[in-house]
Amino acid sequence: MPLYEHVFISRQDLSNAQAESLVEHFGTVLADNGGNVVESEYWGVKTMAYKINKNRKGHYAFLRTNAPAGAVQEMERLMRLHDDVMRVLTIKVDDHAEGPSVQMQKRDERDNRRERR
Repeated sequence: MPLYEHVFISRQDLSNAQAESLVEHFGTVLADNGGNVVESEYWGVKTMAYKINKNRKGHYAFLRTNAPAGAVQEMERLMRLHDDVMRVLTIKVDDHAEGPSVQMQKRDERDNRRERR
């Protein structure tokens, strides 16, 4: 089955528990259609570069999935229809990276960046 990575942003006025329950809800949608969630991460509330639907901040969530294309399309369709979800990004990948995503790594664990002048 194809491997996917999904990031979605939900409204800022949700509680943390409600935002994390959205991750579980969309995971069950995938499971009902023959896929599964390999890993999920809740990144927390972050400030966005520009306003989306009059919101400056949003709850970010990340999913790594193993699902057929039909299951992913159904999940994306339900995300777009859901009032609490503002944006969705889905990317097909060749393999899932080991360990936490870059957003969840501590600054010390990341690769060395170019030094600022």
